[in-house]
Amino acid sequence: MTILSMLTLGIVAATIIGVAVGRWPLLRADRTTITLIGAALLLGIGAMSLEEAYAALDLDTIVLLFSMMVINGSLFLAGFFGVITQRVVQFARGPRSLLALVIGASGILSALFLNDTIVLMMTPIVLDVTRALRRNPLPYLIGLAVAANVGSTATITGNPQNIIIGSASKISYLDFAAALSPTALIGLVICWIVVLLVYRDEFRGGLLTTPDVLRTRVYRPLLRKAALVISLMLIAFLVGVPVPLAAFVAATTLLATRRLRPERVFKTIDWNLLTFFAGLFVVTHALDVQGWTDILFTNLAPLAQAGMIPFGLVSVVLSNLISNVPAVLLLQSLIPAFADQEQAWLTLAATATLAGNLTLLGSVANLIMAELAARWGVRVTFGAYLRVGLPVTILTVAVSLILV
Repeated sequence: MTILSMLTLGIVAATIIGVAVGRWPLLRADRTTITLIGAALLLGIGAMSLEEAYAALDLDTIVLLFSMMVINGSLFLAGFFGVITQRVVQFARGPRSLLALVIGASGILSALFLNDTIVLMMTPIVLDVTRALRRNPLPYLIGLAVAANVGSTATITGNPQNIIIGSASKISYLDFAAALSPTALIGLVICWIVVLLVYRDEFRGGLLTTPDVLRTRVYRPLLRKAALVISLMLIAFLVGVPVPLAAFVAATTLLATRRLRPERVFKTIDWNLLTFFAGLFVVTHALDVQGWTDILFTNLAPLAQAGMIPFGLVSVVLSNLISNVPAVLLLQSLIPAFADQEQAWLTLAATATLAGNLTLLGSVANLIMAELAARWGVRVTFGAYLRVGLPVTILTVAVSLILV
């Protein structure tokens, strides 16, 4: 190994550890800043050229992420998420049914749209509802987060790592959903049962007196337009139109309006997340340029030959050590060693996503929920989340390894 390759490994390792922990010591650096600094250092030492860095960007993933954020922002401005949550509360008769509806709404919406944005939209409303009902918000908040992760397993558009896998594997939207939807549906039931068992006192009998606490403003012209555009987008997914293309056309169609100022939609877009992925693509590509991916493949290839279960378990462990997106970017190099590459891609998608439920730090959706709850004075501790996350992860990963 050359000095340059060793320096490359050190910078990539420091970057991935910083992403996993969320900061670097002595610096005011978040995950996005860390990936950008890491990418700049790698370019600065000559680990790759600018042309190689540009080539590392997976534009299909970036375009799809951007498009889904535009669609989610339009739905938010139209009042869609507020309407969904309002209906959930109205149909709830007791705390158990309220939990079931929160988990169901979170899981289904996360299958259709990005799970991070669903948690971002629904967490304040769940907090508002539970406060008005004088219920303990913790089980409902944790149920919301774990369900968002589990539900997002079902489709290519459910979460960022699935978007990457969908782009790299070329598996169709319909085939992906058909393979992983059963795991997601069973997983949502598991989420509900585990939360009920962990928080028994909260769910012992009783009826809910549902107050009129939600103040949802619905912008009907935008809501009708969004419903039509999204329906056509989903049809395009099913008939085989490339997912990034269908989503981008849908997003720009929603932006073409005489009533809504585009900057209102753009304010809802998580530009940090888009920048984070761009930087992460460059950082992980440096390993390929310097030959470390080949070394990884050589050492871990026996795992591929051992079968799907060992591969899936490594995915779970690595996803919790370095986060699921970097894990997917690294483990995708092992896919060619499998006889059934489609099954390997699906196993990677399921296990890397479900692994995010293990701890509070396991997924961005978990962190969003905890951060928003803290602003309302509700503290979601690492231990409180682990009591639900650990059994949910073990059970759902087991289901995925059996069904995929």
